[in-house]
Amino acid sequence: MTNLFNIFDPSTSLYFSMNWISALMILSLCPILYWKLPNRMTKTFTMLFNYIFSEFKPLMNKLPNSLSLILAFFTFIMLNNIMGLMPYVFTATSHMSTTMMMALSLWIGMMLHGWIFNTSNLLIHLAPKGTPALLMPFMVLIETISNIIRPLTLSIRLAANMIAGHLLITLLTSVTPFTPMSILPILLSAQFSLNILELAVAFIQAYVFSVLITLYASESIS
Repeated sequence: MTNLFNIFDPSTSLYFSMNWISALMILSLCPILYWKLPNRMTKTFTMLFNYIFSEFKPLMNKLPNSLSLILAFFTFIMLNNIMGLMPYVFTATSHMSTTMMMALSLWIGMMLHGWIFNTSNLLIHLAPKGTPALLMPFMVLIETISNIIRPLTLSIRLAANMIAGHLLITLLTSVTPFTPMSILPILLSAQFSLNILELAVAFIQAYVFSVLITLYASESIS
């Protein structure tokens, strides 16, 4: 069991957390933006960002400058999730220290902006329209707790999904040397399908994180 969770250990044999450097591997993709003729990777990213921009723009009409920040977080999470599927590459987004840092910093910024510049709107959200007077204190308490735990749920959702997928891949890979030849094609098919699923999860979790942050931001500035 200890060896199973060693893939999430950021420390190296030199007792220095150099595995965190893998989070900066996305910088190696920056030179493709300066090519004279766009390659297929550039075209793929352009199509993806145009789609994400069109999805998020209606939610951020009152604060369009924040779209660049949301796209930056989406890109960072997506590329780290994808690169974490490669052999011997550490997945930074599988650690709460990374996901909590992103979620907490964004949540604090949105709360400060909302309570300073849009106090009445945030107070209205604590008690939805049509709430009976008897249930008003309970609704305020529930809404307050739900607002406070938002960074926690964001970070746990992202980290847990990354950890679960990597554990399944590790478990299937570890039994490969002991698998009979008659069952090996089935196991390889399962591994291939799981890797395709995890590739989709890498995109989906980045999208979900960005969408929720966008919804929370639109709530604090609407």
